Amino acid sequence: MEKKKKPSRQQVYTLLVQIGRKEGDGLPDGATGAALMCFASGVDEAEAVRETVAILKQADTAPLDVTGYGTLAEREAEGHDISDEERALMDRALDENSVIVAQMTPFFDDGTLEA
Repeated sequence: MEKKKKPSRQQVYTLLVQIGRKEGDGLPDGATGAALMCFASGVDEAEAVRETVAILKQADTAPLDVTGYGTLAEREAEGHDISDEERALMDRALDENSVIVAQMTPFFDDGTLEA
């Protein structure tokens, strides 16, 4: 008898994480922190946030604040323009039950951003 795969309750959430400086964080010289756009799987947004913060701490970064932007369906309902590349990363996060850092933007004291 063929086993049916139980439907996953996991969804992928888009999170914007602000990080501060920490020794060994890999940010460029002179940066005061960074914003990370992440796609994280979880049964709810709270779990996705917890997992993301835990992984970022393990990666020697200092998470300061997390803003959630919801699931793909929620973002589409709000009219967000979501690229094929973003969708592919979201699919990967779901398939791998993981956190994907899609983009990092360092902050500098003089108010400039480095893309």
